[in-house]
Amino acid sequence: MATPAPSSARHGGLVWLASYPKSGNTWLRHFLHALIQPEAGAPDINAMNLLTTGDNGARWYQPLLQGPLAEADMATVAAVRPQAIRTIARATDGLVFVKTHNALVAHLGTPMIDMSVTAGAVYVVRNPLDVAISYASFMGVSIDRAIELMNTDGSIIENTDKHAYEYRGSWREHVNSWTRRPARQLHVMRYEDMLEKPLEAFTKLGNFLRLGRTRRQIEAAIAASSFEKLQQQEEEAGFRERPETMERFFRAGKAGQWRDVLCAAQIDAIVAANAEQMARFGYKP
Repeated sequence: MATPAPSSARHGGLVWLASYPKSGNTWLRHFLHALIQPEAGAPDINAMNLLTTGDNGARWYQPLLQGPLAEADMATVAAVRPQAIRTIARATDGLVFVKTHNALVAHLGTPMIDMSVTAGAVYVVRNPLDVAISYASFMGVSIDRAIELMNTDGSIIENTDKHAYEYRGSWREHVNSWTRRPARQLHVMRYEDMLEKPLEAFTKLGNFLRLGRTRRQIEAAIAASSFEKLQQQEEEAGFRERPETMERFFRAGKAGQWRDVLCAAQIDAIVAANAEQMARFGYKP
């Protein structure tokens, strides 16, 4: 999992791959795999853990607990979170790419993102009008319920036997927590730019991470990580990270679906709750 360091980052530590759920995080991880290890060809979607990991996996937390993770209260998990995150950071002498859907906040006195072992972060933001559609499928709920969850500050996904709890917050809370303070160690990407201007968007990412790749290598990684290839792999071999509530993880890979799917009341509910952050990123209708 060792890679060249992001600009202005230390030579080791965690590089967070952060986003609100269903905003392009898996696509980002797959692209990085294809770019950093091009000799592997089109990366296996079920082998992305060879290059990246998640910050809430049970394997990091369960050894620190006396009982099952699923039965632990949040205060207990919060208390061991710093040790779990430091364990991830010690997994290699180089950088460790870590997926997270946690907001950049503290909860029960513990930061969800440990800055003491952080080298940098990439944050992917997506229009919440489109996120709502994918999030409903991801959570196995109606679109109205998904919108309610996205509009609720402090929203938490509780412990399971596979994952420690996540503090996702509302969409606006999540986006604001990560992007309100620009920093050299933070690179922000719009999902829509990844779709519409992939060479430009992914070249900027490669420059931020100081990967030293050529235009041809970046184009090859973009092609290897096309939505069609991801979807084909899922159809042929399944996807281990797909929640049981979803029929397909890689659904559409498009922007602007909300125009055909959401009703006026649903659009109004999302915009009313998230207008300030939507305006910042050009999403406000």
